[in-house]
Amino acid sequence: MTADHPGRRDRYNEIAQAAARAFQLLPATAHDTRPRGRSTPQRKPRRIITHPETVERDLVRLVLTLVELLRQLMERQAVHRVEVGDLTEQEEEDLGATLMALHDRMTDLCSQYGLTMQDLNLDLGPLGPLLPSEE
Repeated sequence: MTADHPGRRDRYNEIAQAAARAFQLLPATAHDTRPRGRSTPQRKPRRIITHPETVERDLVRLVLTLVELLRQLMERQAVHRVEVGDLTEQEEEDLGATLMALHDRMTDLCSQYGLTMQDLNLDLGPLGPLLPSEE
């Protein structure tokens, strides 16, 4: 970062601090600890359940989940750029058409593998769902 852009440096610091807060470890809850005298936890830990017959579908689900997360992030960035007036009218139309085509392709891929868009929203336990609900 250069001295020419002190505002940019402040923004980078703000983003770095937000990322550090987001990735801090969560404290253990009473459900996560073992009671004294017991050798097993109170509840079973969450495990990934995979079967050789469904490994392709499970892998596709994971990949599509990541693509959907990126698609939603790109969509938010595009909306922000439109609101700021950062794009020409043609760029706005092209971006909108591209995002709609990507969403349609995602829906097609989900139906091809017997998935719904809701299936892509992984449950992250205490953090909640991975993807925000689309309104």
